[in-house]
Amino acid sequence: MTAKKKTLTANEITTKYMEYVMEHEHEPVSVYKFCKHEDIPEDQFYTVAGSFESLRKSIWKQFFDNAHEVMLKADGYEALSAKDKMLTMYYTLFEVLTANRSYVLYSLKGKKDKMKSLKELSEMRKAIKEFSGTLIQESNDEKQLRILKHPVSIFSEGAWVQTLFLLKYWMDDNSPGFEKTDVAIEKSVRVIFDVFETTPLESIIDFGKFLWKEKMA
Repeated sequence: MTAKKKTLTANEITTKYMEYVMEHEHEPVSVYKFCKHEDIPEDQFYTVAGSFESLRKSIWKQFFDNAHEVMLKADGYEALSAKDKMLTMYYTLFEVLTANRSYVLYSLKGKKDKMKSLKELSEMRKAIKEFSGTLIQESNDEKQLRILKHPVSIFSEGAWVQTLFLLKYWMDDNSPGFEKTDVAIEKSVRVIFDVFETTPLESIIDFGKFLWKEKMA
């Protein structure tokens, strides 16, 4: 009689996948071959994800979820301003990404199809837009005049563009402890919030160009 194999958690299967692509420097040929290589029952894989594509998306979402969970447990978090909550989110997120830097670099730098790489970030994009949208909505609720309130959709999309900018900056950062990225996070968040408080968001035609123009280094 064949012994029943241990049921792996979603995190264990995800970790095995990340280790596989980093060790082999390419994606598994198929779910079947990956599961055979890792000695995982194929049906267990499908309880976690329906395909490698959906698994890769969930990995990026988990990076954000891990950061968000840590952030919410921090002493005094709820009393922070929207600006400081955004700073805390970015600092914590990049700590999580740094802990998984080899996979992140492989995922984003190791592929010729850049649009495919961005597609993998789609679930994290939704999470960050939702998080930042909540922050601006809280800020709007504190304002009495409608003219002073900011469109949530524009702010949240701007936060995602900012995330892409910081991600690219971090990937190219060779400073000890990625200290330049920490400076870039602080400067970019403070500049952007200052602009949001003094300038109608509609006037920022190209948010990406605005970020590059600020020269965060």
